[in-house]
Amino acid sequence: MRKGAMSLFWVIGIILLLNFLSREFFFRIDATKDKTYTLSKATRNILTELEEPITVTSYFTKDLPPQYAKTLSDFNDLLSEYNTRSKGTVNFEYKNPNENPETEQEAVQNGIQPLLINVREKDEVVQKRAFMGAVVKKGDLQEILPFITPGGPMEYQLTTAIKKISVADKPSIGFVQGHGEASFEQIGQVYEALNVLYNVEPVNLSSGEVPAHIKTVVMLSPKDSIMGSDFQVLDTYLNNGGNVVLAYNSVFGNFQTVQGEERNLGIGDWLRTKSIEVPSQFVMDASCGSISVQQKQSFFSYNSQVKFPYLPLINKFEEHPITEGVDQAIFQFPSPITYTGSDGFTFTPLVKTSSKSKTQDLPVSFDVQKKWTTRDFPQGPVTIAAVVEGDFGSTGTTSSLVVFTDGEFPIAQGRQAQSNSDNFNLLVNSVDVLSDDTGLIDLRTKGVASRPIEELEDSRKSFLKWLNFLLPILLVLVLGFFRYQKSRNLRLRRASERYVYEK
Repeated sequence: MRKGAMSLFWVIGIILLLNFLSREFFFRIDATKDKTYTLSKATRNILTELEEPITVTSYFTKDLPPQYAKTLSDFNDLLSEYNTRSKGTVNFEYKNPNENPETEQEAVQNGIQPLLINVREKDEVVQKRAFMGAVVKKGDLQEILPFITPGGPMEYQLTTAIKKISVADKPSIGFVQGHGEASFEQIGQVYEALNVLYNVEPVNLSSGEVPAHIKTVVMLSPKDSIMGSDFQVLDTYLNNGGNVVLAYNSVFGNFQTVQGEERNLGIGDWLRTKSIEVPSQFVMDASCGSISVQQKQSFFSYNSQVKFPYLPLINKFEEHPITEGVDQAIFQFPSPITYTGSDGFTFTPLVKTSSKSKTQDLPVSFDVQKKWTTRDFPQGPVTIAAVVEGDFGSTGTTSSLVVFTDGEFPIAQGRQAQSNSDNFNLLVNSVDVLSDDTGLIDLRTKGVASRPIEELEDSRKSFLKWLNFLLPILLVLVLGFFRYQKSRNLRLRRASERYVYEK
C-alpha cells in the first residue's frame, strides 16, 4: 500500500514538473510537409528586429463549427508564439463581437465585417453571424486582417501586416506602361499582393530612364511595337544592377480566324542581344487546359469543355525560389525559350512542359474537335520560362532578367482557359525574389496547396482499371478455394479416422 502511494506521488510530481517546464520552454515537433506549425526564418527575423510594441486584437466568434473553431485555435497559438519569439514586443488580446453590441460595433468600425455561416443547432441548420478577423496596431498605424481564411496562409497574413506597419519606406516596383501592357485593373490580385510590401507605380520608358528608386521593372503582356530607344532604357537599367521581369507572347491564337499568328514587337531581337532565343513557335502539351466549345445536337446547342494542348497545364516546376510553393499553373500560347550565351551568365529554367510535348511552327490552324493522343507529342519537356543572371554591364553588379513566354498567365480577365491563384503567385514570387530580401516569399503559399491528380498514360490507366475490377474477384476466388480445400481436408481426415465404440 505504501509502495503504491509513493508511485502515485512520483507520477503527480512528474506531471507538475512537465507542466511547469512547458510554461517556461516552448517545444513542438512539426510533422507537416511544409512546416505549417513552425515559424519561418523570415518571421523570426522580423520579430527580432521590432523596436516598438505591436498589439494584435483578434475579433473571433466563439462556438463556431469545427472547421472554423480550429482557425481560432491556430490563430491564438500563432499569436502566443509571436509573443514568445518577440520577447513580449507583440501583444495580443481576444474579443468576441457576438457577446455585446458595443464589441460588435467596435469590430465593424475597425473593418472586420461579419460573415454568414451555416451552423447546426437542435437538428436544424441556421445561419449565424461570424467574425473571423484581426487588427494589427503600432501607435497610430494599423493594418486590418478582415478575414482569417481557414487553412490559408495565416503566418503570411500576420507577418506581412506587422512588417507593413513597421517599415517606414517600402521599396518600389515599376510596371511598364505605354505599349499596350496590362493595366493595374487587369491584374488586381497581383497588384493587391505586391502592394503589401511595395509601392507599385507605373513606369514610362519614353521618359528616358527608369527612376533610380525602382528595384524591379515588370513588363507584362505588351501588345504594341516597342521603340529601340525604350530598349536602350532597359539596357541601361540592367547594366546598372536593375532587375527585369518580362512576360510576353511571341505568338498568339486568334479564335476569330481559328489561326495562330505572330506578334512581332521587337522583343525577340532585344532578347537575342542577351543570348536568349524565343522563336515564333507554339508549345503544345498533352497535359493541358480546356476551352469552351459550342456544339449542336439535333435542335439543341450546348457548351462543352474540350482539351486544348496550346494551353499547357504545369504541375511540376524546376527548383528555384520563384517556383517555391507553386503547385499548378496554366499558360496560354507559350513559346520555347533557349539560351546561347557564355559561361559568365547563369541560365536557369523555371517552367517546363511535361514529357509529352511538341513545338509547332507557323502557320497554325486550330482544330478544336481533334482527338489528341500521346503519340501527337513526341518531344520531351520544353522550357517556357527562365531567368538569366549575371553582370550585364560589366560593372561588377549582378542583375536578373526573368522571361515568361506567355504574357497572359497572371491576367484573369478574358482568359480562354481556367486560371488559378498559383498563376498570380508565380508572377508575385518573381518580383519578390528580385526585390525583397526578407524571405516572406516562402510564406505566401505556406499551408496552401493544390494537390492535382497525377497524370497517367493511357496504358497505365487501363491497367489500373482492370486491376481494380479483377483483383476483388480474384481475392474472392482465392478465399473460396482456400475454404474449399480446408473443408475437403477436414472431411478426408474424419473419413480416415477409426472410431471405437464402448459398450
